[in-house]
Amino acid sequence: MDALILRLDAPLMSFGGVVVDHHNVTDRFPGLSLFAGLLANALGWSHGDGETIGALQDRLIVASRWDIEPVAIDDYHTVDLGQPKMAEPGWTTRGAPEHRAGGEAKKGTHIRYRHYWANGVLTAVLALTDDTDPDLTTLEAALTRPVRPLFIGRKTCLPNSPILAGRTSGVDVLAILKALPRVRCASRRTRSEKMAARWPAEIGDNREDQLRAVYDQRDWKNQWHSGRRIVAEGLIEELPGCS
Repeated sequence: MDALILRLDAPLMSFGGVVVDHHNVTDRFPGLSLFAGLLANALGWSHGDGETIGALQDRLIVASRWDIEPVAIDDYHTVDLGQPKMAEPGWTTRGAPEHRAGGEAKKGTHIRYRHYWANGVLTAVLALTDDTDPDLTTLEAALTRPVRPLFIGRKTCLPNSPILAGRTSGVDVLAILKALPRVRCASRRTRSEKMAARWPAEIGDNREDQLRAVYDQRDWKNQWHSGRRIVAEGLIEELPGCS
């Protein structure tokens, strides 16, 4: 199996989750919708391409782990969407300005409690179920030179470094993830440590207590989250040596 190695490294990251009232929570690991949106942004697609983004989301196979554990923080967030400055285009593609249309709630001050992961580094292995377009080579090229600036969950979550960290192959995404050296290891450590990880439940010899349901598949045409799948979560061993 061919796969891309992605490195999510940013001061703040948010992976979405089930929204409760004004609380925009973040999941423990990035879901399929985050990677679908990230790749769609790199390819230059828009929210109007809902069916195309959804088809890509259905083809994703992802395993991820925390190389450096993050710290959870909450942000009290307010925004007045009626201000004139909010109507001006500012999020740009290469050589062309772009304006976010937004929804119906365009007036008044909106209050949110937004949840983030701070100062963590996550490694993900991403593969596809088939070679239809866009294939892995197309996605690799898009991440190398994205049409738009990339962000990790929210536009304020800008990466510290390029998200694409390489391309490799292996038996499956979990085997590849286990074979990758941990990043930014502390030289003073004398023993390997375990890393929290998530992978598809269909892979590996998983115990029942490792399985959990997640709701990370977005209905891109109607712009809401739907769908349920089972994933496995657990600890994986760190390889000797550091990258």
